[in-house]
Amino acid sequence: MFDRLEDLLHRFEEIMNELSEPGVANDSKRFTALMKEQSDLAPIVEAYKEYRDCKQTVEDSEDLLASESDEEMREMLKDELNGAKKRIEELENVMKILLLPKDPNDDKNVIVEIRAGAGGDEAALFAAEIYRMYIHYAEGRRWKVETMEMEEIGIGGMKSVTFMITGQGAYSVMKYESGVHRVQRVPETESGGRIHTSTISVAVLPEAEEIDVVIDDKDIRIDVCRSSGAGGQCVNTTDSAVRLTHMPTGIVIYSQTEKSQIQNKAKAFALLRAKLYDLEQQKAHDVEADLRKSQVGTGDRSEKIRTYNFPQGRVTDHRINLTLYKLDKIMNGDIQEIIDACIAADQAAKLLKMNQN
Repeated sequence: MFDRLEDLLHRFEEIMNELSEPGVANDSKRFTALMKEQSDLAPIVEAYKEYRDCKQTVEDSEDLLASESDEEMREMLKDELNGAKKRIEELENVMKILLLPKDPNDDKNVIVEIRAGAGGDEAALFAAEIYRMYIHYAEGRRWKVETMEMEEIGIGGMKSVTFMITGQGAYSVMKYESGVHRVQRVPETESGGRIHTSTISVAVLPEAEEIDVVIDDKDIRIDVCRSSGAGGQCVNTTDSAVRLTHMPTGIVIYSQTEKSQIQNKAKAFALLRAKLYDLEQQKAHDVEADLRKSQVGTGDRSEKIRTYNFPQGRVTDHRINLTLYKLDKIMNGDIQEIIDACIAADQAAKLLKMNQN
C-alpha cells in the first residue's frame, strides 16, 4: 500500500509542476485533464502527508522520552505520542478507503426512472411522491433536474417518470437508490381503512456520452407525432413528439416534454444511450458475480431495498438493516443519512474483500 501511496504522491507533484508551467492553460483539454487528476489525487495525498507527519511525530516523541527526565515534560510528550498513534490508525483506515477502486461512472450525471409496480393507483401515487422526494434532495444539493418522460394518471399519480439529475458526483450518490421501494399505508383511494402494500421500482442509469455508446443509424427507427395531453391552451398542435425504436434491443423511447422536435429528439437519444450503456454494465455485473454480491444494492433492480411504513412513521433500508423514524423528513428529501450509511456499508464490504485477497 505504501509503495502505491509514494507513487501517487510523486504523480501529484508532477501534476502540480505541469500546472505551473507557462502556457499550460492555453491547452484547455490538457489543463482540464490535469485539474481533474489533481482533484482526484488531492484527498489521498493530503491524508498520506499527514500520516507521514504523524509517523515523524511518533519517532521524535519516543527519542525525546528516552532522554527527558522532567516529569511534566514527559507527560506532554506521552500525550503527543498517544495522539499521533491514534491519528495514524485513523489515517490508515481513511487511506484504505481512498485507495479502493473507484467506480468509473461515479462522476457522471444520472438518469432516474421511476415506475409504478404492484398496487394500481396507490403505486402510481407513491411513484409521484418518490419523484418529489428526489427533486427536493437534488435541489438541496444544488443539482439541476430535467424531466425527460412522464406518464401521469388523473388523480396526481405517475405510472412512470424519467428525469435527469445533473451535478458533480450524482451517480456516486444516487446509485444506491436503484431497486424496489415498498410502501405500507392506508391508500387515499381506500375507504375501508385497511393498510395496503404497494411497490415501485427505481432505476438509476449513468449518463452515457456519445463516446461511451456508438449507435448505428440503421439500427434506429425515428417516428414523429403530435404530443398527447389534456388539451386546452397547453396542447401542442405540431408534430414535436419523438419516438425512437432501437431494433437490435427492442428499446422504445418516447419524448414529448419539449415543444421542439429537435429538443425531444436530443432527450430521446440521451435516454437511449443511457439504456444501452446500462445494458453493457449489467452484462459486466453478471460476469463479475462476486463483485455484484459485494455491492450494496447497485446491481440487481429486482431487489427490495426499502420500506416506507406510514402508520409507524418509519423507513427501513433492508440492505443495511437501518430503520429511521423520520418518514416525513425523508419524504421531503432528507435521505442523506440513508445514503451515507449505504456508502459506508459498501466501503466496508469492499475493504473486507480486499483484505481477504
